[in-house]
Amino acid sequence: MVPWLILLPLFSPAIAVIDKAFGVHPDLLAKYVPSKAGTWTCLDGSKEISWAFVNDDSCDCPDGSDEPGLYDSFVVWDEPWLDIDLKERALVRIQYSIVGTKDILGHLYPALLKSFGEPDCCDGSDERPGVCKNVCKETGEVYRKKRDEARKLRKTGSKIRSTYIQFAHKEKARLESAIESLGKDIEVKEKEVARLRDIADRTESLSQAALEHKQQSPLYQALLDHSEALGSLQRQYKKHLEREKALGDILHTLRSNYNPNYQDMAVLEAVRGWEELSGLPHIGEVEGGEASDNVPSKAEDDANAEDPDAWNSDDLDELLKVDHVSLLLEHDEHVRAPREESLLFDLKAYIPDSFVPQYEEIKGTLVSWLVKLGVVRAEDSASADSSRARQNLLDAENALKSVIDEKKQAETDLVDIFNVKKFGGDGEWKKLDNQCIRTDQGDYTYELCLFQDAKQIPKNGGSTFNLGRFESWNTDEGVQPGQPPFYEKQFYKHGTRCWNGPERSVVLLLSCGTENTLLSVTELEKCEYQFTATSPALCLPPDAETGSRDEL
Repeated sequence: MVPWLILLPLFSPAIAVIDKAFGVHPDLLAKYVPSKAGTWTCLDGSKEISWAFVNDDSCDCPDGSDEPGLYDSFVVWDEPWLDIDLKERALVRIQYSIVGTKDILGHLYPALLKSFGEPDCCDGSDERPGVCKNVCKETGEVYRKKRDEARKLRKTGSKIRSTYIQFAHKEKARLESAIESLGKDIEVKEKEVARLRDIADRTESLSQAALEHKQQSPLYQALLDHSEALGSLQRQYKKHLEREKALGDILHTLRSNYNPNYQDMAVLEAVRGWEELSGLPHIGEVEGGEASDNVPSKAEDDANAEDPDAWNSDDLDELLKVDHVSLLLEHDEHVRAPREESLLFDLKAYIPDSFVPQYEEIKGTLVSWLVKLGVVRAEDSASADSSRARQNLLDAENALKSVIDEKKQAETDLVDIFNVKKFGGDGEWKKLDNQCIRTDQGDYTYELCLFQDAKQIPKNGGSTFNLGRFESWNTDEGVQPGQPPFYEKQFYKHGTRCWNGPERSVVLLLSCGTENTLLSVTELEKCEYQFTATSPALCLPPDAETGSRDEL
């Protein structure tokens, strides 16, 4: 059976007599009949009242069944004698206004919105005759005006939106061309890197040959020999220290457990010798014996004595870590460094400036001949050439990496353009990427850069606070990516943390508009903001609207 909620509009003074069965469901009419004694029993059987009390605008029955036409006695019955199929079965007495009651009933049972004394039909046909007048003409005019304004706004916005979509397609073509061009550039740079690596390897090979020649010098060989000898001595020194410690532990144990009353001269001499070497008192001279263990030994005193010129183990370790090849090259540079000589031997200082170029040319020719004849050695430029070759290779590799990264970013941007979770299935949001909109409110200017971040900027100086970075579109339950509601909300999170509060965040509510405008800013909770804005990107063409019907 269809559930029925029994309702009645407000009492009208114009009606002298109210039908006792007014508002009663047809299936219950048989129950609204007075007894021969002029009484009537409440539907829940809890009480018997006078028939005159039925529909008298005063609830006398606990279940309100005596007032089927009065809204403030409205009851949802859950009784075995009344077949009402409700998802939530409960006995509820509603003491709300007509509007409040209608909101509840309209959500549960739209067909029951009748007899409230307030028409749901513009012609008043849902109310008793004569209660509400026909206002369909006036209502229709207001509705059509609002509808036409909304359609005009949507039509204008959709035209702008179409330009956004055109931009997305142009951007797609540009990125595809850039990716192709970058791919070719990568091939060229890879070949250049390979060429420069070969040059660097060959140059380093030549430099290595020169280095090997320098390593044959007596000075370098003597340096290696001294280093090896020093390392061997240090290893032997550490072994002796370990053996000395082990021997000391043995003698310490012997001394601690030695019985001076036992006349073993060999043991006695060993103990006395250890005490003298360590600077310890005789075992019998210190009360308790064990107290002498804490007395510093002579060896320890010697070890603790600071010698400013002494080398310790750490110093030796650092000395042995020296890179002898680097030391050799530094020595060679030092030897080849120009020395400050007397002006008397500086021939160029006596030559007029106009003859200096000719002098340098003659000097260069003479030096080259002397080098060829083996009279003088040529300056070793292998190391410098190797460094330049390696630097050129490094620069080429960095340039190649930069182009590769640029190509990867272009490929990512290309995928995002028509991604429903990023810039929309039509790419309508791509043009707005990093477009900033502002609004002034109170002492602050609020700035939102779409798909980037939101900021709170003080007008009179002070710190600018980051309110959050773009994280996602609408994540509400039931909202599907690609559908219009998905693009009506954005979340910006992980902004600057509030003092003793959470990180600042923004929920952006978007609607169709002819301009990208930030309309309002509201702080719903501490450091949690709600922005409202409009954008043509949300304006679908009017012909895209489905499921709407004009009835007025």
